[in-house]
Amino acid sequence: MAKKDKAPSIGHNSGDDADDDFLDTSKAKMAKAHDKRLLGLIERVERLEEEKRGVQDDIKDVYAEAKATGYDAKIMRKIVALRKMRPDDRRELDLLLETYKSAIGLD
Repeated sequence: MAKKDKAPSIGHNSGDDADDDFLDTSKAKMAKAHDKRLLGLIERVERLEEEKRGVQDDIKDVYAEAKATGYDAKIMRKIVALRKMRPDDRRELDLLLETYKSAIGLD
């Protein structure tokens, strides 16, 4: 018996392009959906950055107003930073500051 020559098979779905078209279309839709989500997230960040700049400008104006009425804005900034800290952290900072000042004979 002689063997018949066959064309080599490429894969199990060779010749069936319908599945490939479906997968390509599905991938394209998913990519497009992800692109829209990414764009939405980026636009939200941009809006928030703009709001942040506005708030930063407002804070700057408050410090300028304080300075105009005779307050020291630098000290106010330090007070704001201290108020953000937990009381235990603030006490530890004070203790370390006193220890370092004493070590170098600052007071």
